[in-house]
Amino acid sequence: MQIVFKKEPGNRHSIEVRERRGPDIRLPARETGPTIPHDLAHAAVEAALGLTDGFWAAVEKGAMFEGFELVLKGRNKRAGLKELRRYGDAAMPAELMVSWAHRVWSGQRTEGRGLKPCPLTDAQLTKALAALDAARDRWAAVAEGETLTWSW
Repeated sequence: MQIVFKKEPGNRHSIEVRERRGPDIRLPARETGPTIPHDLAHAAVEAALGLTDGFWAAVEKGAMFEGFELVLKGRNKRAGLKELRRYGDAAMPAELMVSWAHRVWSGQRTEGRGLKPCPLTDAQLTKALAALDAARDRWAAVAEGETLTWSW
């Protein structure tokens, strides 16, 4: 599967996903935030930790998450929603792992009210932080209007 992140004007990005089980999909332009696109953080951390049941694994299997749309409107969106029901819940532990790693990496608070213990081992966290550093460097090298392609 190919995940194509496009750097849009105004600190925004869009995503197109190709060569997955199911039709090609895209995520229209949205704010990138202060560091890197959230879905790029998922790709980096899930790949580094070898997570086979995370967000991008579900997308590869054909799931279609909220906000994504079909590239070719004539294709059946319901199939992607069916796959989301099948694989979506399994992606939740990966979501927590990625979010925690991004929280540590970006200097956000990691303890206190509303935060559960870190779901990562020290070794996993070290790998995840290195992957986020590498993803940041790759994203920083992309000029506005250009793309970064992540092979999944």
